[in-house]
Amino acid sequence: MNNFRSAAANPSKGDVPRRTSRHRWSETLMKILIFVALIAGWEAIIWWMEVPTYVVPAPSDVLVALINGVSSGIYLTNAWITLVEALGGFLIAAVMGIVIGALVAQFGLVEKLVYPYLIALQSLPKIAIAPLIILWFGFGIPSKVIVAATVAFFPVLVNVIVGLKTVDSNKIDLMRSLNASRWQIFTKIRFPNALPFVFAGLDVAIIFSILGAIVGEFVGSQGGLGNLIVQLNFNLDVPGVFGALVFLSLMGLGLHAIMTWVRRRYLFWSEPERVIGL
Repeated sequence: MNNFRSAAANPSKGDVPRRTSRHRWSETLMKILIFVALIAGWEAIIWWMEVPTYVVPAPSDVLVALINGVSSGIYLTNAWITLVEALGGFLIAAVMGIVIGALVAQFGLVEKLVYPYLIALQSLPKIAIAPLIILWFGFGIPSKVIVAATVAFFPVLVNVIVGLKTVDSNKIDLMRSLNASRWQIFTKIRFPNALPFVFAGLDVAIIFSILGAIVGEFVGSQGGLGNLIVQLNFNLDVPGVFGALVFLSLMGLGLHAIMTWVRRRYLFWSEPERVIGL
């Protein structure tokens, strides 16, 4: 009897993976069912209310436009341009955010002199400064990369600063008692402690970089999904616009999935921190 109670209270190691697998499958199935229900409800409402396609298209119309756009290559070509712009801006924002955030967190003088200007820059609406960036750097990819970097920069910066400052003081005191240098404390204690915050900021920044690239393309561009949306909207091709939005959503989901995989692969020892800078 006691053995039965012990077995019930402590399931075998093999049961835990099976339960986890069943839980994941149930979550996936629930997501699929919710998606199918939303699409079916959307289609039914459009059909029942007889909404014109140029106002709100039915999912079937969006699917047809998506298939035609993919087969013609117009979506893939413009999505590649937007992806290059977004990744370029993300890389610049990541490097600058980590470097400047580390300097601000490590040196009080830098925080007093530089941080107020960074706050002032962040308070400026990016849609207002995007025309100036387009004017200075032209209608090509570099201007969109800069706009994407300005949008994605601040989430990385703030999370790096918070991560470097929220460290156990006892660990710092122990390192100092061992005559550790500032650099040793930074590399051994502060930066590893900040990594969950850094990845949280990078996860937000990689999505913001897509938004920044689209903003730049809306203002003035020679290609990209933002430019395509403007053209399709001008031609009242609303299903085509929705198809471009689907491509943007898939791009964002893909980049988010990559960042999640990287975090789980290299930060398996840490839970994701609260994201700061939204």
